[in-house]
Amino acid sequence: MAKANSKANAQEMTVEERLKALYDLQSVESSIDKIRTLRGELPLEVQDLEDEVEGLETRMGNLDGEVKNLNDAILSKKNEIKEADLLIKKYEAQQGNVRNNREFDSLSKEIEFQKLEIELCEKRIKEFTVELKNKKELGESSKTLVEERKADLSAKQKELEEIVGETQVEEERMMEKSDKILNIIPERLQIAFKRIRKNARNGLAVVTVERDACGGCFNKIPPQRQMDIASRKKIIVCEYCGRILVDNAIGGEAE
Repeated sequence: MAKANSKANAQEMTVEERLKALYDLQSVESSIDKIRTLRGELPLEVQDLEDEVEGLETRMGNLDGEVKNLNDAILSKKNEIKEADLLIKKYEAQQGNVRNNREFDSLSKEIEFQKLEIELCEKRIKEFTVELKNKKELGESSKTLVEERKADLSAKQKELEEIVGETQVEEERMMEKSDKILNIIPERLQIAFKRIRKNARNGLAVVTVERDACGGCFNKIPPQRQMDIASRKKIIVCEYCGRILVDNAIGGEAE
């Protein structure tokens, strides 16, 4: 019954009343758009920070593994040096008991080989040590960065929770207001409004005339057409962008 009365009231509205209702509806819908835009950006920022923190923690985990491998490699080379030293001592002791020059030369070659192995191991230890230092420095900087990003994430999450809490009530209030206005607007105008809004890049279906131009696409409007808009005798749309045009004064009159 209430719906039937709303339809009846919508049919009885003057063109001026319909224009005011459409302007009010646009104002409310724009407010809802702003709320959703504000809320819509924060979850993306939170998600980006969560992804960054996860990536940094993965990198730190990989660095820890690389540091362990380098430490193991350095220890392994040190053990190889100890083994080579033992072999050198063994071969040098054997040289004192050789029976001929051929055996002496053979042991000398083994000693020389072990000394070369020691030099190679020492070189590798130096390389591993430099790499280890770089990995540790990178790990420390990553740790600092993770802590910073976690702090940013915590702040953004708190901000998002506060905004969702604050805007949810306002959004629901605005949506109720939008429904009330829609109920007094003829169905064909509702359909037209929604269609125009859907096609408009900024969601503006109803715009005022600003400085002799359409407030949506900024194309100039002829003086006679402006007079027709200001008279509020018929619903006029912009011939360029299709938005519903209202005179600038209607904004100050709309509640």
